[in-house]
Amino acid sequence: MKITIISGSPRHHSQSEKVAKYIETRLLKNGQASETYLCNLAGNPLPLWDESIWAGDQDWKDRLAPIAEELIASDGFVVIAPEYHGQVPAGLKNFFLMWKQELSHKPALLVAVSSGDGGSYPIAELRMSSYKNSRICYLPEHLIIRNIESVLNDEADKDADSADAYFRERIDWSLGILEQYALALKQVRASGVTETDKFGNGM
Repeated sequence: MKITIISGSPRHHSQSEKVAKYIETRLLKNGQASETYLCNLAGNPLPLWDESIWAGDQDWKDRLAPIAEELIASDGFVVIAPEYHGQVPAGLKNFFLMWKQELSHKPALLVAVSSGDGGSYPIAELRMSSYKNSRICYLPEHLIIRNIESVLNDEADKDADSADAYFRERIDWSLGILEQYALALKQVRASGVTETDKFGNGM
């Protein structure tokens, strides 16, 4: 079982990256994944989408091919989105313009990160607009990790005891659900019913 974790913050050493690394550790420790890939969008490593990607531009192929290989080999995803002005960061939205079959009919756990009591808008935004052509399958469960500076830290004295324990427990529970969805949807893809050249885009 391979799970890719997408850290959607454009900032280096961000709280989203902290969450991504924690989740990666838990997936491996819990045996919910035998392999992981952390796709970190810090610094916006992918340029803005342009139409040359559809024309098979070689620069785009060279840039995307290594990531595409990781995504194709993945059975599921964790998508981590910080809340910027009540929105998903542009680099993460741009990420979803790049892929179709690489994410298609694979489960994804959405995780929103907020420094305060927010975080619901990124969940709603991604559920509404990022699945149409990629056909990524978001779980009905998601996580909103609020007051992020006070939870999931390496130094326990920085954590708020009750909130930190709650989030750690809920993360493990949610990852267990992701694992089972990944196993189930693997069978759906193997059945061949999702294969289509005629209906390349969602409606």
